[in-house]
Amino acid sequence: MSTKRALGDGKAPYRGHGQAWYTGRHMETDPFEQLVLDALESVPAQFQEALDNVEIVIEDWPSWNTMRSVRARSKYDILGLYHGVPLTDRTTNYGLVTPDKISIYRKPIEAQCRTPEELAALVRRVVLHELAHYFGIDDDRLLEIGAY
Repeated sequence: MSTKRALGDGKAPYRGHGQAWYTGRHMETDPFEQLVLDALESVPAQFQEALDNVEIVIEDWPSWNTMRSVRARSKYDILGLYHGVPLTDRTTNYGLVTPDKISIYRKPIEAQCRTPEELAALVRRVVLHELAHYFGIDDDRLLEIGAY
C-alpha cells in the first residue's frame, strides 16, 4: 500500500497564475517533505510563477499501475513521475481539467542514499527532473543539456 501526502500546510504558499501548486492539510513538516519543499523553493521565481494546475505529492512507493505504465521492473526503479500534459503540449482547449500531478517516491529515493547530504541532493534532482517534464523537457533533452 502506498502512503500519499500532499505538500504544504494548507495555506498554498506557492502560486502560479492564481493556482496553488502544492497544497496539504498537515501542520507539521517531516524531514523528507522539507527536502522537497527546499527543492521547490530553489526554483527561480519565473518558473515558480509559471507553474499552474499541478499538485506535488510524496508517496512511499509507485503503484503497480504506475510501474506497468512506465515499464519498470522494480519498485525501486522509479524515483518520481510527472502525470499530466506538459506546458508545451497544451492548447487553447486545455481547461477544466484535473490538476497534473508530480509524484515523489520516498522509499526508492531513501534506498539509494547513505547520508543526509546524498538524500538532499537526490530529492532536489528528482524534483527538478519532474518539473522539467512539466515544462515539456523530455529525458533526451535533459541528457543533451547535461542535467544528469
